[in-house]
Amino acid sequence: MFPVVTVLLAVSGFLSGPVLAQNDIKIGVYLPMTGGVAAYGKMEWSGIQTANSMAPEVLGKKIALTLLDTRSEQIESSNAVSLLTEMKVAGIIGEAISANTMAGNPISEKAQIPSVSPTATNPLVTQGKKYAFRACFIDPFQGEVAARFAIEKLKVRTASIIIDHSQDYSVGLGNFFEKEFQKLGGKIVSKTFIQTGDQDFSAQLSSIAANQPEMIYAPIYYTEVALMAKQARDLGIKTPIMTGDGAQADQLIEIGGTAVEGIYLTGHFHKDASATERSKEFSKLYGAKYKEDVNAFTALGADAYFLLVDAINRAGSTEGAKVRDALAGTKDFMGVSGSMTMGSDGNPLKSMVINKVENGRFVYVTTVTH
Repeated sequence: MFPVVTVLLAVSGFLSGPVLAQNDIKIGVYLPMTGGVAAYGKMEWSGIQTANSMAPEVLGKKIALTLLDTRSEQIESSNAVSLLTEMKVAGIIGEAISANTMAGNPISEKAQIPSVSPTATNPLVTQGKKYAFRACFIDPFQGEVAARFAIEKLKVRTASIIIDHSQDYSVGLGNFFEKEFQKLGGKIVSKTFIQTGDQDFSAQLSSIAANQPEMIYAPIYYTEVALMAKQARDLGIKTPIMTGDGAQADQLIEIGGTAVEGIYLTGHFHKDASATERSKEFSKLYGAKYKEDVNAFTALGADAYFLLVDAINRAGSTEGAKVRDALAGTKDFMGVSGSMTMGSDGNPLKSMVINKVENGRFVYVTTVTH
């Protein structure tokens, strides 16, 4: 059971828990606490809870968080947002992945309730939306940075791409990487496809081995990256592997073991690159409670909370349109993951870090500015 501030429920279950005080300001949270990407939800929820302990009130009233489990599914995500809008929350945090966020955003948009996703990176998440925001950078920037890093730092000129065609996140990142890599003079020698939940990657790896790329770009989630890397190394494929922010979970190392050593990741956060006062305070509180270092998903869960609370404060109101305008006007906000200025499209301008798996840990490599 996961701890909650007010209530934790499955979308299909019954509402239970303590009765909210009439004057509490309600913020809804919908995250994958069970299912295929539950690791993301658990990390983000722990970040949100820690942020709430740092800023438990807004406009002189207590903040009451309501968490709903999306079970890592799109239908459950839309159901969750529907329920939260009926509860008249002042704002919504979620979801963790792009496809689920895109399932929920049209509902909060219609209700004119602002939402902030911690980690949904697909450009479509906020496209054409007035009330949708995020705390993370978007995939075009991430794919371009990965391609530049491959060309300029890894000194490679050929690459194979592995794409999860069931995830818009993966498809988008693969396309953005390919476009920039070719623009910089690189050549994509093979492109293969998987689906979330696959466990056998022999066909894809055979194609890669036959084309002998200098690197593999695999913007897929942590479980599939780990399994793919293990099978690649077992087959004698020693080609460097680079992936995206979706792989930066401890489960990558737990599942992949030594096979994921040396993997590079584009990411949102590393404690060694963090310098804000809020980050220092957050890291201290989080470490004391959870006995571990802050990770990217935890940091961005916290930043989604802090961004929303800051907007409510500046709006001086919980009225959806006023909070939305305040979010859109966010400038030089110092979050856990760094400084953010919100673009007119709901996407923050912020830096990115490159991390690497080394000796069973995620280590910081460098920071790339927007």
